[in-house]
Amino acid sequence: MMYSLVTGGAGFIGSHLVEALLARGDRVAVIDDESTGRRENLAAVLEHPRLDYTRADMLDRALLTERLRGVDQVYHLAAAVGVALIARSPVHTIETNIRPTEMLLEVMLREQRSRREGEAIPWLFLTSTSEVYGKNPKLTWNETDDLVFGATSRPRWAYGASKAIDEFLGLSYYREHGLPVVIGRLFNVVGPRQSGAYGMVLPRMVEAALAGGPVVVHDDGRQQRTFAHVAEVVECIIRLMHCKQAPGQVVNIGSDRPVTIGRLAEMVVEQVDPAASIAFQSYTEAYGPDFEDCRRRVPELDRLRGLIGFAPTRPVEQIIAEVIAEHR
Repeated sequence: MMYSLVTGGAGFIGSHLVEALLARGDRVAVIDDESTGRRENLAAVLEHPRLDYTRADMLDRALLTERLRGVDQVYHLAAAVGVALIARSPVHTIETNIRPTEMLLEVMLREQRSRREGEAIPWLFLTSTSEVYGKNPKLTWNETDDLVFGATSRPRWAYGASKAIDEFLGLSYYREHGLPVVIGRLFNVVGPRQSGAYGMVLPRMVEAALAGGPVVVHDDGRQQRTFAHVAEVVECIIRLMHCKQAPGQVVNIGSDRPVTIGRLAEMVVEQVDPAASIAFQSYTEAYGPDFEDCRRRVPELDRLRGLIGFAPTRPVEQIIAEVIAEHR
């Protein structure tokens, strides 16, 4: 039995990860302040004898120190979520992304140093994002590509820049102190339990279509994204945390099959109600005059496949059907 700590474990991805860890036999501790996560996401396992759930702030150093004693693996998913929240609250975004990561690394290093010679060192999975690539103009992105952010007057880029700082911190602790840190850059992750409240595109479209429309598409709808099912993303994360070559690596995690946002809306409408309309809205109307976006966001997955022999493949049509079924 392994002991795993999941920060942000009541969130969309975190709750699926907690369930998977319990299913494989882990003892799991969860810390979540429920600012964007919901206890209900863990309803199926809240009474599980190997789950210890705590609603708390990640900056509670005493609690974090206690939970890290004897831990084997840490999955750090606590972060600001959703483009709407990022555009509305850049200060919250920056603080939520950087401060808890900094404290977690400090406390993990202390825990590492307290262990006896020969005792296993805890591994950390640090969740990053495709947002760190900014608006890099390449058609596909690999982990060694430059990070290309817009002007600081565009709060849109605060999220990617703050997660890039997280990556620098994690890699620095790996290089200077030997802390086993694995960094996963997640591209659009979708599936059951994802909320549209923070601007997540697929649940927002499904909710609109089920309400009779219109399904709103931002800009001209020609921007391209990829969508990976949360179950396959969780499988990638867990496999990476058992790969001896993964510490010190930055790894793209997601699907590499792009679809335009306009076509995504059409597929949602086709499955829910072909009579529902699709409406277009400018980024300025949706998020304000300072918002900026990129046209294409597609990962290269060679490193992921090379490390674990697996990458998400579930078709987007199947994912849409699953999300619709849950909302219905």
